[in-house]
Order: sequence, then structure tokens, then C-alpha cells
Amino acid sequence: MTTNTSTNSTHVTAPRLDFGTSAPKAFRALVAFDAAAREGVDPALVELIQIRSSHLNHCAYCLHMHTNDARRAGESEDRLHMVAVWREARHFFTEREQAALALTDAVTLIADAGVPDDVYARAAAQFDERELAQVLALICTINTWNRVALSTGKVAGTDER
Repeated sequence: MTTNTSTNSTHVTAPRLDFGTSAPKAFRALVAFDAAAREGVDPALVELIQIRSSHLNHCAYCLHMHTNDARRAGESEDRLHMVAVWREARHFFTEREQAALALTDAVTLIADAGVPDDVYARAAAQFDERELAQVLALICTINTWNRVALSTGKVAGTDER
């Protein structure tokens, strides 16, 4: 592995472990958690959450995978391009999507400021308790997938599902 000190970014240059093979029970549990989190949630919203978290975590592997999934599900290129700057392009997203994106930002970056009461209240106003719990579970699963992909050196464009 080499480190570029000028940008403080790390580039993987050697293969790393295959998480699914090396920790099969943990991998299967994460797959099951992910599947459970998606239940009853609009597939377009699932992808927006996954794309936004992957942007924030700088996970190119997951970002590539989920933008492709969103395209296959009919998501527009305009909206895909605007996810990274959703606050400046709110008119591309519904109030419900904006609330989910704000919650995704807060939970993904939880170490910065926690989950502010206003962000939580905005999401709670858009989703019933079950839906809100599902959205939180989705945010947790994509953050975990991002960390697994980044830690194990997954390469964007090599969707290994």
C-alpha cells in the first residue's frame, strides 16, 4: 500500500482479504441486515441513501455499484449527478427524499455533530416510525458496506455481488 501524503489519501496496490470468504457468518449477517433494512422502502430512496453515504465515505466501489443500480431502476442522470450537492439542488428531490438525505448526512458523519434534533425531527415528520427505523437501518448498512469495501480494497467497476 502506498500513501499519498499531499492529499492524505491511501491507494491500495495489493490484494486484500475477501471479507465474504474470510468472515462468512459476519458477511451473511450483513447481507441479511441489508435485505431486512430494504423491506418496504421505495427502491429509488434506497439507492439515493446508498449513493449519498458512499459519496461522504469516499467509497468509489459502492458509489459505482449503486449509481448503476439506480440507473437500471430508472433513476435520471440529472438526479444522480445532484445527489452529491443535494442541498444546493433541492428542487431535484422531494421533501421526503431531502429528509432522508439530511439524515444520511448526519448519521454517516455522526462523529462531527451527532444527529441534530432538527434533522431527526424533519425525518420523523416525513416517515412513520417503522419507515424511519428502516431508513436508519439502511443508513447503517451502507455505512458498514462502505467500510468493508474501503478496508478490503474493493476496486470501483468490479461489482462482485
